[in-house]
Amino acid sequence: MDATTLYPIGELSRRTGLSVKTIRFYSDSGLVAPTTRSPAGYRLYDLDALLRLEFLRTLRELGVDLATIRRVLDRELSVAEVAAAQADALDVQIRVLQLRRSVLRVVAGRGSDPEETKLMHRLTRLSGEERRRLIDDFVLGTFGAVDADPAAVAMVRAATPDLPDDPSDEQVAAWVELVELVGDEGFRTRMRRTAMAQAAGRTPGIESEAGEELMGLTRRKVAEAVDSGIDPLSDRAAPLVDDLVHRFAEVFARTPDTEFREWMAQRFEEAYDPEVDRYWRLVWIVNGWQVVPGLVPVHPWLVQALRDGRDA
Repeated sequence: MDATTLYPIGELSRRTGLSVKTIRFYSDSGLVAPTTRSPAGYRLYDLDALLRLEFLRTLRELGVDLATIRRVLDRELSVAEVAAAQADALDVQIRVLQLRRSVLRVVAGRGSDPEETKLMHRLTRLSGEERRRLIDDFVLGTFGAVDADPAAVAMVRAATPDLPDDPSDEQVAAWVELVELVGDEGFRTRMRRTAMAQAAGRTPGIESEAGEELMGLTRRKVAEAVDSGIDPLSDRAAPLVDDLVHRFAEVFARTPDTEFREWMAQRFEEAYDPEVDRYWRLVWIVNGWQVVPGLVPVHPWLVQALRDGRDA
């Protein structure tokens, strides 16, 4: 091969791996013009045309469109500029494909019907700005109609859920559930009440009456039991629960019997809103935050354990 060699279109096809039809198209488009023609009128290409065609094929395989390739070949754009733009475009496509994959996996795992599948797809396709607006509407609808404590609003806004561009399957499922939750008017009322109480530093009734020391011990002991995977109805849980019942009975000057256990269960149940707790857990998942053990409520585990029916 040298600079003086001329190649017919068939030989060019063999050397580049492109079909004769494709080479003719590029030639007719002016991207790789023939160097000359044979006496019989057949197109002939020199080494420069061969190298130009191989470069064109490489760019096409990388997904660069013909209009951009023409500008590169005409030296209006550098290869580096095109590569950077193409990489950015691929990043977007990869994020879209990852999101679609996550949605499909969630649909498969949940056995979603067509309507839920469409809803899930629509919610995950929202832009970052649209997702923020959706949460802004929730905050406004929750606190805007009342004389809300600014601290309560700030607390909710500080933990705004923000679905990442490449979410996991768990984050997609959490985001869809979160959107459904914030659209419920009943939940907004409970969220407003809970957030304003937390912002004002008010603790639920039994927690306030029991005192910070006993509640701190209770949270720590129950969190350790939860982390250890101890079933609240198991024999392993019984000593812990009996000890807590005695401590609470002493503070409230009550007898640590079955009636008192039920009283404790009712009071802790009243102090806990599972939907508000679910909201915060979904926010943690969507944002990819680690669950803080101190923020895990003790109420569900403790209520179930207290209602096991054991007497002290």
